Amino acid sequence: MQTDNTWQKYTEEQVEACNAFCAGYIDFLSKGKTERECVRLIKADIEAAGYRPLTEYIDTGRKLVPGDKVYAVNMHKALVMFHIGQDPMEQGMNILGAHIDSPRMDVKQNPLYEDGGFAMLDTHYYGGIKKYQWVALPLALHGVVITKEGKTIDICIGEDPSDPVFFVSDLLIHLAQEQMAKKATEVITGEALDIIVGNRPLKVEKKDEKDKTEEKKDPVKQAVLEILKRDHGVEEEDFVSAELEVVPAGPAREAGLDRSMILSYGQDDRVCAYTSYQAMLEVPEVKRTACCILVDKEEIGSVGATGMESRFFENTVAEVLSLTGEYSELRLKRCLANCTMLSSDVSSAFDPTYAASFDKKNVAMLGNGMVFNKFTGARGKSGSNDANAEYLAHLRRIFAEEDVNFQTAELGRVDLGGGGTIAYILALYGMNVIDSGVAVLNMHAPWEATSKADVYETKRGYVAFLNRAERIGL
Repeated sequence: MQTDNTWQKYTEEQVEACNAFCAGYIDFLSKGKTERECVRLIKADIEAAGYRPLTEYIDTGRKLVPGDKVYAVNMHKALVMFHIGQDPMEQGMNILGAHIDSPRMDVKQNPLYEDGGFAMLDTHYYGGIKKYQWVALPLALHGVVITKEGKTIDICIGEDPSDPVFFVSDLLIHLAQEQMAKKATEVITGEALDIIVGNRPLKVEKKDEKDKTEEKKDPVKQAVLEILKRDHGVEEEDFVSAELEVVPAGPAREAGLDRSMILSYGQDDRVCAYTSYQAMLEVPEVKRTACCILVDKEEIGSVGATGMESRFFENTVAEVLSLTGEYSELRLKRCLANCTMLSSDVSSAFDPTYAASFDKKNVAMLGNGMVFNKFTGARGKSGSNDANAEYLAHLRRIFAEEDVNFQTAELGRVDLGGGGTIAYILALYGMNVIDSGVAVLNMHAPWEATSKADVYETKRGYVAFLNRAERIGL
């Protein structure tokens, strides 16, 4: 099946609308480089659009009625939105689900040390990365520090043009014969991904020759600690209760002479998160309740209290059912089983430089529209959700009638690799789920590339889904 390039189909008005939508997306990427930052940005956007905290209804006992829009936040790092529809929730919801965590390096709890005249922070990489891609790049430090008194200190260093940046050093090519002979997985080890944060030692004022002040141990580390205390109110022991993420420094950018692409950190999977919640904001009213789930920890298996495997989503749906007057254990189960869902995650885009890694007949092409992955998993579909043909036919009909450009894909050659999403977790409830989203070039690299047309077309597809998807009885 040949799919068309979306740009060829767009009118001038659609090109303008695409560029305008992607300008907002670029701004979101530049400001939202951690889960907490994304949640903060999304909360501001959806509250401005009329969404209210679910706790306002729970605390007052106020009932939810069709047209109400509510959201709930989980530990500052995950969020779920509901737009209450006309149909009883027992008949199911139309769900968009994405994740807002991205591969990175996390600062350890006892990280600061000095070696060779440098102050350094010890890190542990998060998610699947090619470690050699993270050296010799300008890096920024984002996150929070919570003091033992409970004070929250927000950290963002390296994004403002006046800020310093950080980096991981690499061996100069002149001395790298042994390094270059290693396999790519061994060229840079996880233990070598420590970031350099200082080189200037603390200057100690000496007294007279008879009574010199003893030089401080680790003077560069001590100088860094003084800066942290002076500029941010952070003590060394505060690292124990901190969540600090090391990410590429700098804003998202338009790419290509034709400005048709976006180059940025974190597009897996913030491209699907942004298009999902923006689609929710574009739907004025719904027949079936619309829901958007934005979760953490997908890159490490969807585990933990803020990952999709936690009970947060199920518990929140139970609260919503209670506030609509529909709750019972049986109705909760029926609601979840009757849902239809787009598990909004990225797919690999065809890269002509590495063409042998793909099945060219079953790969997403940058610029050819929204992507459906009937299954993900690896080698024999292990660990995948495999969507039903009836559900795919239903979605094809919706997209054809709404003139949404889409394509189908697999994640690479059959025996080469694969990947996972949150789809299989939601499928455990018995609902219809399929992976869908945006094709990404350089996936999991510090800088990933997408097509503006794919971003915009995916948003259009999500709007069509929220408006028109129905329960598929099997």
